[in-house]
Amino acid sequence: MNRNLRLIAVFMIMAAQALAQAPATSPNSVPPQTTTPPETAAPVQNEPAPPAPAVAQPPYQPKFPGDPARSGSEAAALGYMRTVIRAQREYKKKNAKFAPSLNALVHTGSFTRRMTKTDRGDYTVSFQSKKDGFELALTPKQLDSTHRSFYADEDGVIHAEEDKAASETSPTVK
Repeated sequence: MNRNLRLIAVFMIMAAQALAQAPATSPNSVPPQTTTPPETAAPVQNEPAPPAPAVAQPPYQPKFPGDPARSGSEAAALGYMRTVIRAQREYKKKNAKFAPSLNALVHTGSFTRRMTKTDRGDYTVSFQSKKDGFELALTPKQLDSTHRSFYADEDGVIHAEEDKAASETSPTVK
């Protein structure tokens, strides 16, 4: 979603610059007449538009007290993990076992069909069923300071790593 907002902001800046460079005319005005015949008129040289300024992203604002996310993308990834963990707990209460797939979790708690897609914006989901549990990992498409990788299993504890794939031995998310 942040990428879409940036694109809209850049488009609006470019549109504003184009309007600022356009000659001011009213809707009822007549275009000025040229006195130079077309075949002798000098060709119009259009100057390239200046590059659009970079749209600075405001710093991430925590969504709740103690929010461990470092960016909106991380907040969405952590929210997704919590939803899967909660749905798995509800599924186990009803079925005496954990769900074998994300599809099996549909309509369990707030888990929807759309959530079965493994492409989650800036993250890719990996789900593995185990004999008595499951493993869930969210790996960012680009590892950086605002996109850590996350891991959780049937114990419901979320782990994170900054520069590699997270695992059960990674530090826990506070």
